[in-house]
Amino acid sequence: MVLPPVLFKIAARWHFTCYLAARKIKTFGFHHKNNITTTSSRAHHTPSLHTDVSKCPLEGRENQTVVCDFDGTLLRTTSLFPFFMLVAFEGGGILRALMLLLFSPVIFLLGSNREVTLRLIIFISFFGLRKKDVNLVARAVLPKFYLENLHRQAYEVFASCGRKVVLTRMPRVMVERFLKEYCGVESVYGVELEMMNGGDYFTGFVSCSGLVAKQRALKDIYGEVKADLGLLCSSSSRDNLLIPYCKETYVVSKSTGSNSNKLPREKYPKPLIFHDGRLAFLPTPLASLSLFLFLPMGIVLALLRLIIGLILPFRISFLTAALCGVHLRVNGLRNLSNEKSEKSVLYVCTHRTLIDPILLSTAVQKAVPAVTYSLSLFSEFLAPMKTVRLTRDRPHDAAMMKALLSEGDLAVCPEGTTCREPYLLRFSPLFAEMTDEIMPVAVDVKVGMFYGTTASGLKWLDPLLLVMNPTPYYRVELLGRLEKGLTCAGGWSAAEVANRVQRQLGDVLGFECTGLTRKDKYMMLAENDGVVSLNHQNIGIKHGCKK
Repeated sequence: MVLPPVLFKIAARWHFTCYLAARKIKTFGFHHKNNITTTSSRAHHTPSLHTDVSKCPLEGRENQTVVCDFDGTLLRTTSLFPFFMLVAFEGGGILRALMLLLFSPVIFLLGSNREVTLRLIIFISFFGLRKKDVNLVARAVLPKFYLENLHRQAYEVFASCGRKVVLTRMPRVMVERFLKEYCGVESVYGVELEMMNGGDYFTGFVSCSGLVAKQRALKDIYGEVKADLGLLCSSSSRDNLLIPYCKETYVVSKSTGSNSNKLPREKYPKPLIFHDGRLAFLPTPLASLSLFLFLPMGIVLALLRLIIGLILPFRISFLTAALCGVHLRVNGLRNLSNEKSEKSVLYVCTHRTLIDPILLSTAVQKAVPAVTYSLSLFSEFLAPMKTVRLTRDRPHDAAMMKALLSEGDLAVCPEGTTCREPYLLRFSPLFAEMTDEIMPVAVDVKVGMFYGTTASGLKWLDPLLLVMNPTPYYRVELLGRLEKGLTCAGGWSAAEVANRVQRQLGDVLGFECTGLTRKDKYMMLAENDGVVSLNHQNIGIKHGCKK
């Protein structure tokens, strides 16, 4: 138990020492170069002849062609390290991510040589990775971080054109799916990676350099006919290659790449509803180092929180969890005391994480059984209240839920699966047929390090990673029971009641209601319909709550 923390401390000290050494060497080289070339640089310096992208007119470009680079132009950041770290961590695992972090001082030292730096970071990130794992990261993980890094002004100009072509020094497999599905790009030209074992694994080597691939693409496409518009990155001379192939060019400068030019969510080219992966932050070198330094303490913190949840009663665990950094906000408790009834209450919760029923039980200070779907055995073991699995058989599920309600209160999450973003999935109407004692419960969760849900990863890790977050924030708001006249007892159909409850919860949380289902989520993230097999029997989600 002592060895891993020691290794992490040694790795962190080595990383920091190398970083300082690399910085000194790079700074010395910079000043040395400046002392030699000051005169010549002044003599050859000329002001930029290209207009800033903020002054580019958007009207009348529907039939025009735009060509630009991806990093530093469409993306506000010019650093590729965070996106390769996502590939290494989500596609290759924690050890590969640690290896990439340990080599970051070398990458920093070689920063002036873009080609060598890129080849090194590609090799560490891709060597031995399966093609399907990289495709999964490109499909379900990277789009979130790309969208959050889009440059507002550059993207507005880019989106105003009818035909879009993107050149990038990143591997094409990392960006092509996002650019085509989210941004409507016609052609993507990037670094091609070599494969082995029949094309199932990456060797980590590139077939040709990014600069050569870019030059070839420009000559092949615009050798005779120029593009109408080109977007350049002012911080890089490599974009000068675009100038001879474009009729007009505009510069995306560093000064216009600040947070003020972050593309708002409502202007995303496509709504970001589903995404996968464990990391909830952009893993820059400093953020990645913080992650690995926190891991030993995070494991201890997670175990402590799990023990508190398993052993201590709800009233005491509420306070002790707060002492362990958990922020829990509960509203609407007066609705419990003001609306007492002899009949059991069906709590209808939004579904953000697998511990939503636990948060509800903590809020009402009693164990409320929950119906679940595809919950791992480890998660069931950790649950401090009764959990009952649902099946795909509607009559069987209805009979089971009615039996549970006859014994006491019950919690259900009619979305059928979790959603990380501010959207609510379609509510299954089965709950509305069970009883007219319905209490909607708005549940929201905010984390800063790890997501506690996954569509394609190891589900038994969900509770551990969720409670490992340094300061997670949970919100539970009980909205009061629905009036009898607004339930099926009042003549409304089950679907109408379900839609009304969805809208009510969406208004409280500020979330947008959708008609998407669990099947839609898993088809997008994992390319399956979200049906799991347990004890050699298929269990579906049409009327379930847990994923």
